Amino acid sequence: MNDTRGLLTAINDLNASWKDVLGNEFNKPYMKNLFSFLLSEIDKDKTIYPPISNWFEALKRTSFNDVIVVILGQDPYHGEGQAHGLSFSVKPEIAIPASLRNIFKELVEDTKVSEPSHGCLTSWSEQGILLLNTIFTVEKSLPSSHKNKGWEIFTNKIIEELSSRKKNLVFILWGKDAQKKTTFIDSSKHLILRAPHPSPLSSYRGFFGCKHFSLTEKYIYDNCKKKINWNISYKTD
Repeated sequence: MNDTRGLLTAINDLNASWKDVLGNEFNKPYMKNLFSFLLSEIDKDKTIYPPISNWFEALKRTSFNDVIVVILGQDPYHGEGQAHGLSFSVKPEIAIPASLRNIFKELVEDTKVSEPSHGCLTSWSEQGILLLNTIFTVEKSLPSSHKNKGWEIFTNKIIEELSSRKKNLVFILWGKDAQKKTTFIDSSKHLILRAPHPSPLSSYRGFFGCKHFSLTEKYIYDNCKKKINWNISYKTD
């Protein structure tokens, strides 16, 4: 019962603009089946990341109306204390994961900002950068354990609505899973940036040197007259 209440609270805490856009999505059969699966896993004493209160953190931190950039991840970090609902981000006190270290390496090389001292990306999300994972949850120590449970349908809907209702967004797609979402994006209205995933296994195949940060910065300024501050050292929560 407490888990169900926590889930309802997490949904109710969504930014109001997302509730308007997503409409009845939470009452559709696939979403009910997904929530039933997740709550049953918790009832079996399985550890799910992030905590329920953070499942929809990306949609709480960044309103639909404010989105100018989407950075699409896969599923959350599966280590203890890492995931908090924003793609690639960890809380300030958590060691920076390898993929995020590679992101920072490219960021510093591309934009010449100071090297971040922590891995919390909330300052990006609060500038209209939607840090969206394709899958919102994962079982502890089991990457991709919640694949094909329903989250992908939900994130397809999010991307479709962003693409159709807005213009001049930047979609940053790192890795093959993220790039599968290209089909839901109107490339005549938006900039799509693709590169290998920043994981140590693939980052040297073209992630380094992709210059996605400077390309995004230029496109957003040219089309929206907005400046992005990539320096995250000033914000920690």
